[in-house]
Amino acid sequence: MTMMSRRFRGFYPVVIDVETGGFNAAKDALLEIAAVTLKFDDRGNLTQDESWHFHVEPFEGANIEAASLEFTGIDPHNPLRGAVSENDALNQIFSAVRSKQKEAECQRSVLVGHNPGFDMAFLLAANERIACKRNPFHPFTTFDTATLSGLALGQTVLAKSCQTAKIKFDAEQAHSALYDTEKTAELFCFIVNRWKKLGGWPLGD
Repeated sequence: MTMMSRRFRGFYPVVIDVETGGFNAAKDALLEIAAVTLKFDDRGNLTQDESWHFHVEPFEGANIEAASLEFTGIDPHNPLRGAVSENDALNQIFSAVRSKQKEAECQRSVLVGHNPGFDMAFLLAANERIACKRNPFHPFTTFDTATLSGLALGQTVLAKSCQTAKIKFDAEQAHSALYDTEKTAELFCFIVNRWKKLGGWPLGD
């Protein structure tokens, strides 16, 4: 059994962040998605592994709120985005995650996110639209770095959590799916590794 499988009870953690055209996963566009896989290094510390990032074409009939675009700075109609379909983006991420999950000897992947209910809702809505039957993610279990940060750092906002953990955070790059995913991954690794350093893992007798 691999260290990853032992550490998270057969779950394979994958950090996900999305940028969208609103808050309604059923109606609003998925505009950007990023994923970062994790691994244990030779010292038994959790670290980032590989990453994937896609600009996504709004699905047919998708709603896009002007306020959301103002917040993220995304221009969904800019041809220089190099956007791909939801089908292409999700299937490439799912395929890569399934491979990593198998390599880690885990049974299911679990979405890691900062307030992950939002990201999970958009991921599942997009998955339903493309009718993919090989989604590796558990349908409702998630690891929430906002909750973990509240416990470990006394903070719940991503930027403040990173700053407290002495993780560099550039507010100018925030609300890019890839940047937020990488920072969330760094934060999750920090908390898991600090718990280990403090003697919380492996569990004592």
